[in-house]
Amino acid sequence: MSSDLYTQLLDLACGAFLLAAVIVLWRRELASIVRVFALQGFALAAIAVLLGAHEERWDLVAVGLGIGALRAGVLPYLMRRALAALSRDRQRYGDEGAETRETQPLVNVAASLLTAALLTLLAYAVARPLTELNPTPATRALPVGLAVVLIGFFVLVTRRRALAQVVGFLLLDNGITATAFLATSGVPLIVELGVSFDVVLAVLVLQILTTRMREAFGTTDIDDLRELHD
Repeated sequence: MSSDLYTQLLDLACGAFLLAAVIVLWRRELASIVRVFALQGFALAAIAVLLGAHEERWDLVAVGLGIGALRAGVLPYLMRRALAALSRDRQRYGDEGAETRETQPLVNVAASLLTAALLTLLAYAVARPLTELNPTPATRALPVGLAVVLIGFFVLVTRRRALAQVVGFLLLDNGITATAFLATSGVPLIVELGVSFDVVLAVLVLQILTTRMREAFGTTDIDDLRELHD
């Protein structure tokens, strides 16, 4: 693979990775958000595979393929199962029990997109000293990973539906993983396997909690549950 082609493909994968995080802020239907998250998983896998192919590190390529299977396959499947359970509850309870849409986020869509732009600028400003130390195509793309970390945290704290907050947590994890790959050209396989296993367990636990919350309280709106606690 030529150096120019590698740079172009890496920039394309990083652009798709960041764009997916921004689209999560834009969309309100949870099914669409899960699909966008799956696409981001493909972009993350492409970043790892491109880095491995460029450096002729086939272990890194294998890690990238494993990440693709997990982030674009297993995790979206688990979230779709949780969403299907919410859809069944919607049919049971009627329109009042609708839980498949983020109806009232704490920050509206326009303000969320503006915040995403500001967070991206902040990420580029913070990462600039690091990229100047070793200005390779990978390190120049490092701000993308940091921007997704910040956007994931923003989704986590501004969304009211439990499943949307799960997506925010996973965006945060994807951003950290991308930052690790771009900054260090990959992490050891055993470390990535351990982190991925922890993420799967976290999603399973959150899926169970979401279902239990819905059965016990009739909603997964965090604000409504806080009012019940009060």
